[in-house]
Amino acid sequence: MTEALQDKRKGPAKAEALVVFLHGYGADGSDLLGLGDMLAPVFPTVAFRAPDAPEPCTANPGGRQWFPIPWLDGSDPVEMGRSLGKSETLLSTYLTKCLSDEGIDPSMLVLFGFSQGTMMALHVGLQREQALAGIIGFSGRLLEDRPLKSKPPVLLLHGDQDPVVPFGDMADADKRLQALGVTPETHVMRGTGHGISQDGLMKAVAFLQKVLF
Repeated sequence: MTEALQDKRKGPAKAEALVVFLHGYGADGSDLLGLGDMLAPVFPTVAFRAPDAPEPCTANPGGRQWFPIPWLDGSDPVEMGRSLGKSETLLSTYLTKCLSDEGIDPSMLVLFGFSQGTMMALHVGLQREQALAGIIGFSGRLLEDRPLKSKPPVLLLHGDQDPVVPFGDMADADKRLQALGVTPETHVMRGTGHGISQDGLMKAVAFLQKVLF
């Protein structure tokens, strides 16, 4: 049987739009899906889905990873590249299936990533042939500079006290994305570590309202 990402879903049976949450290293889909409960009153016609990354986490076998991180878990950089390529294929296939299952156009799909999930959202979302409604990325980075197949709106948010993914990675991603033809919105979550602050979440809500409705 062909490997496929497993996920959980919340929201109306017949949705008008879709938000896909992409979790960070060592977590799983349930880690972010709870945000769907917080967003549902504002977006009652939106479905929320959250896949589990395909691999057990090297540093935390109870969680999942999109790819190993050599400087955190001592893994082989070659294996990181191999896992990244596999996850890119699986996630792209998953998104295509989600759109088909939900009967939703790509222009009504937003990727919402955190940390390693942000890395995957940017890595995959900007390579879709049809532009998505948008990409929201908390506390992540841009992995590679590749010619873009589409240029959806992007919102990047990062805590200025982040001890895990350096705060400067947001400015770096902003600069590199602009060179590729995308000008992200950015937001500094002041006094915030590696997490999602209330003001950051409100920025994400405003972005969702703008790109979906």
